[in-house]
Amino acid sequence: MITIALPKGRIAEESLALFEEIFGQNFVFEDRKLILENFGLRFLLVRNQDVPTYVYHQAADIGIVGLDVLEECELDLIRLLDLQIGKCKVVVGSEIGREIDYRKPRIKIATKMPNITSKFFSQKAIAIDLIKLYGSIELAPLVQLSDGIVDIVETGATMKQNNLKIDEIILESSAYLICNKNSFYQKKQIILNLYSKIEIFMSNK
Repeated sequence: MITIALPKGRIAEESLALFEEIFGQNFVFEDRKLILENFGLRFLLVRNQDVPTYVYHQAADIGIVGLDVLEECELDLIRLLDLQIGKCKVVVGSEIGREIDYRKPRIKIATKMPNITSKFFSQKAIAIDLIKLYGSIELAPLVQLSDGIVDIVETGATMKQNNLKIDEIILESSAYLICNKNSFYQKKQIILNLYSKIEIFMSNK
């Protein structure tokens, strides 16, 4: 049995569809259940940001999660394969008509990704005051809580609707197949077989 942590939402749906194609089996979570067992696979449905934690602590052997979450959590995990699903971007954004003034000694940046944000501005030698938010990031520049934001976008439509623009792209993200290091050695053949099946399926798409 191999345990796979999936993030709730679109990536879980696309991942299960991928496993259905590979194994020719139905993988469907029953109403409100968080564990699904079928065909020697055990799926866990968890919060997006928690997937690396489940895998790191070996509650799951492998997981599927966005590169943005991996870069933010900074846990020591094996990145097996870029699945090319769940594509999005991590960007710096600001209000249309009100540029971020980089001449200021410090600028205020609102985000739910403090590690990615700190690293990005540190590499540019720009001093920031980081404002951690858990949602509605787009609101921050509009009410002068911050000079700009670092947020995830898919199309950028939500930013446009809120009178914001993309200034810079920090990271192009997609979902990765990740693995716990101990699990990789303990269940190496099973994990590599699964990896090969996914890789072959993707190359034939």
